[in-house]
Amino acid sequence: MQGENGMGLTAKIRTRDGWAVSHAVVTVTDMTGTQVLRAEADAEGAVRDTTELTPGPYTVIVTAVGYAPAAATAIVTASGRAEVGNVTLGRQGGTELPPPGPWTVDPAHSSVAAIAQHLGISSVRGRFTDFAARIEIAPDEVAKSRVEAVIRAASIDTGNGMRDDHLRSPDFLDVEKYPEITYRSTGITEAAGTDRWTVHGELTLHGVVRDVDLDLAYLGTGADPWGGTRAAFRATTELRREDFAMNYNQVLQAGIAAIGTTLRVELDVQAVQGGALPQA
Repeated sequence: MQGENGMGLTAKIRTRDGWAVSHAVVTVTDMTGTQVLRAEADAEGAVRDTTELTPGPYTVIVTAVGYAPAAATAIVTASGRAEVGNVTLGRQGGTELPPPGPWTVDPAHSSVAAIAQHLGISSVRGRFTDFAARIEIAPDEVAKSRVEAVIRAASIDTGNGMRDDHLRSPDFLDVEKYPEITYRSTGITEAAGTDRWTVHGELTLHGVVRDVDLDLAYLGTGADPWGGTRAAFRATTELRREDFAMNYNQVLQAGIAAIGTTLRVELDVQAVQGGALPQA
């Protein structure tokens, strides 16, 4: 905590997708390169140090095992306080994709979520609980890497049975007529940032095929408890319901749509190298 006089340095250390890095170490140097402070993040990834610093600019270096170092500038005010804000750490090796070859998405440790605006003031989050996907990392040319995914439309779950039944009906997904949602990539290109990629592909939803790009972050690769190797990804995109012939809506008296026309899709993926998944 900061001292009673308000002096001290504060920062929050996060991964690219917002998780706290609890084992991060923050080192502060003055403009001569002399270390003046060293502190560790707490379980919430927060750093709160009460060391009194002379007003002026400082360099803040954040390190953590498994992550690439990050640097930021902090200005200590006349009150002796410096608020660094959020410092984002990227995984080491983030400039590469996982090792070449096949990878199988583990649905038990992955999620496919969709978020829609409700009544113009809040959001409703749903997820699909039944899906499968394969990733093929090309050995020579990244652009030739491939992703294929199949989602069972009837597995939509928003936590409300009546709403889920409506979403399965012809007003929305029409799961009897269109039981599967599929995505097949057509290419991949490097995006802004060394660990960011854009996956180009075709999404088949409600019987309509559209080109859809995924904004993909590669979060790193590591060993799992079952002797395998896993890679983690996070991907997002936005879809317009009318692009897929899902035009149902109820307009309230104020002219506000009960359900937003734009869906935000969020994918959190763990993939296992090869094709074998653990039994537990």
